[in-house]
Amino acid sequence: MKSLCLTTAALLSLTAGAQAADMAAKAPYYKAPVVAVYDWTGFYLGVNAGIGLGRDRAIHNDGFLGTESTYLSPQGALGGGQVGYNWQTGSTLGPVVYGLEADIQGAGLSDDRTNLGSPFVSTTYNQKIDWFGTVRGRIGLATGPVLGYVTGGYAYGNVKTSIAFDNAGTVFSTNKIQNGWTVGSGVEASLGGNWTGKIEYLYLNMGNNSYAFGPQTLNTEVRENIFRVGLNYRVGGSAVYTPVVAADWTGWYLGGNVGSGTGRDRSSISKPGDLPGDPATSLIFNLAPDGINGGLQLGYNWQAANWVYGLEADIQASSQRDNKTVIDFGSLAYDAKLPWFGTVRGRLGYSVGSTLFYATGGYAYGGVKTKISEDGIQVFNVSTTKSGWTAGAGIETPFRLLGLFGPNWTSKTEYLYVDLGTASNTVNTTTVTTNVTEHIFRTGLNYHFNSPVVARY
Repeated sequence: MKSLCLTTAALLSLTAGAQAADMAAKAPYYKAPVVAVYDWTGFYLGVNAGIGLGRDRAIHNDGFLGTESTYLSPQGALGGGQVGYNWQTGSTLGPVVYGLEADIQGAGLSDDRTNLGSPFVSTTYNQKIDWFGTVRGRIGLATGPVLGYVTGGYAYGNVKTSIAFDNAGTVFSTNKIQNGWTVGSGVEASLGGNWTGKIEYLYLNMGNNSYAFGPQTLNTEVRENIFRVGLNYRVGGSAVYTPVVAADWTGWYLGGNVGSGTGRDRSSISKPGDLPGDPATSLIFNLAPDGINGGLQLGYNWQAANWVYGLEADIQASSQRDNKTVIDFGSLAYDAKLPWFGTVRGRLGYSVGSTLFYATGGYAYGGVKTKISEDGIQVFNVSTTKSGWTAGAGIETPFRLLGLFGPNWTSKTEYLYVDLGTASNTVNTTTVTTNVTEHIFRTGLNYHFNSPVVARY
């Protein structure tokens, strides 16, 4: 996951910010000369809100029946504040912005649904993260009032984990502050005056834990994916940006994208007892396929003053996979994949100068593959196509990179939540049910056919 996040962060930073390479020098693309260079230097403070998703692998050995491996996936809303300082310098690529930022978040990330064990002893897991914070460096490339950046540094937070047996109550509980690191990327753009808005992804690694209680052991990872939007006020900002006329977004566009995806697929499995007279087994847990996504999009925009509305369709290949979930005391091993998916969405946005802030939502569909092996023998193999819905938000801006792209090119960074509904299948006497929900963070390039998207300040 570390390499995936680093790859995604680098790609996001490149496409969101590298247009700074020579955009400012191409005066013919502007309706009027820029009277002042936008300067990101200075203090800022702001607020943010979003959602968090954990992919916290837990390995539990009960000391008697065997070992289970599952993902605890605390999920929920979060919000907080940030404060930071930027320095802007010039380079052969264009304006480079360095900075430091600290934030503190209240969170409602929780997973109290996972219930594993034998038919005779039910084991319930509970994990919560009620607050966390980060202290990070930032570095990015600026195109006037648009900044694409990567970020990374120190992370910490409060993690609560407990295990309960139905015949013994809570047998293990811990509440501790954990430390680690974070890496991510984002795009920030001026809203006019001293105000800026941003969309950001962070991957938090807050370490591993190993606990022993009686004959039992529990090993857990704490890995969180954070998707959030923010609003900043630049204290005493200079060269304040005042957009005059919105860019022209009307017409057809075609492009490609790449990013990462993480699933929180709530699942269950029911099967009769192995021997006559044994009670049935019913287990509830999370599958957490993650990986890299990439594909193509096609769309059309209409515009009325600063308001932009349109339609977009995309198709994606995906490497998202979970082949580490092992339940029923080591007897049932999963291999879950999301090999492809697509969406057909409406978009509604507002153009601030050359920057388009938008919300999007609509229809989603995709392929779901599930294999299960029992004691090393494959007993379940189902592939199906599911459909559902998606919603998200993003930022799109003109794109330039060392003179290789013209005024018809734009880059975008967006987040999508994809819900493909519930897949339920019965093979022989085993019923497998999975609710397929995915979190997608990606960046893309678009070529606009009808007219160039020009920055008109």
